[in-house]
Amino acid sequence: MTGNDAVLALMVATALGFDFTNGFHDTGNAMATSIVTGALPPRVAVAVSAVLNLVGAFLSTAVAATIANGLVATGEVTLTVVCAGLTGSILWNLATWYLGIPSSSSHALIGGVIGATVAAAGFSAVKWQGLVSKVIVPAALSPFIAGAVAATGTVLVYRLTRGVPEGPRGRGFRYGQVGSASMVSLAHGTNDAQKTMGVITLALIANGTLPPGSKAPDWVILSCALAIALGTYIGGWRVIRALGKGLVEIEPPQGMAAESASAAVILSSTDFGYSLSTTHVATGSILGSGIGRTGAMVRWQLARRMVTAWLLTLPSAALAGAVAYWIANGIGGTAGVVVIFVLLVLASMAFFAASRRAAVTPDNVNAAWTGTVVPAPVKTDDQVSP
Repeated sequence: MTGNDAVLALMVATALGFDFTNGFHDTGNAMATSIVTGALPPRVAVAVSAVLNLVGAFLSTAVAATIANGLVATGEVTLTVVCAGLTGSILWNLATWYLGIPSSSSHALIGGVIGATVAAAGFSAVKWQGLVSKVIVPAALSPFIAGAVAATGTVLVYRLTRGVPEGPRGRGFRYGQVGSASMVSLAHGTNDAQKTMGVITLALIANGTLPPGSKAPDWVILSCALAIALGTYIGGWRVIRALGKGLVEIEPPQGMAAESASAAVILSSTDFGYSLSTTHVATGSILGSGIGRTGAMVRWQLARRMVTAWLLTLPSAALAGAVAYWIANGIGGTAGVVVIFVLLVLASMAFFAASRRAAVTPDNVNAAWTGTVVPAPVKTDDQVSP
């Protein structure tokens, strides 16, 4: 392989790695409420979500076009820049997943690419108007819009069904949640899978493989769809637990209202080509469902922690992307890209090993919330005092 071919192969592998982390990091956006209410068993929920993410990835390429051509000057982007940007975004995804914080994979990706681009070519290489209009403004508005829709929907469903006995009402809304959660998964595929397609397309343009302004090739669409579906099937149980058990004590009517609001907002943004954070939307919807139900417990301290992570995502991923570029560029050539790729693999293995020491699994994801994403250990018969 020539130097460029080797770097391009590493870039594609890193991009698909990001897509994989995007899948398990964001599974909770679609399925957390269905899992916590018992509408779907945990393993079935992630399997359904994986299939629908796969299907959704083929339904639109508007967001991919935004990422590929709307945020940075493609003439200033090199394969090393893209690899460094992806490295920064993956590291942020892994850190927040380990902590059980549902931060935005989308903003991690955009921040990483922008940070690496600025490190390589300066601030002038960023299309700031596109960043503000297509990323920052939707990020600021979407949680409030989704929350308002979910709160309104929650109020309405409780009022319209107040004469229905609690048992039949709960069962009916659990069935409804299967449909609404499926729509969120489909919507997630139409939005989030597109972002990695856009980054790979951006790299292919930078390498001269594709002409400027090109759309994502079929092989890019297929590989990204498979990567995000596989990541979704793995299940990001730590984030699922934080969203499903940590924010609000959720009943089936709330779950259906939250999921329906999320699907509506995500699909609308995809149609306009906005690189929306599905995490912001899902979190806003869940909080809105808590506000809409009288007497619901909303844990605002955890919500503030999540918002803090949202504010830090773009600059933190940008800084990580810039540092990765400086390391790769300092070493130079293919060797520099290989070094940051190896460092990324080692860091990923470290996060995984650390997560196994206090694991969240399908078996304990619904355990009572104790103030932390890690459930309290279950005592065995030998540990119970006589």
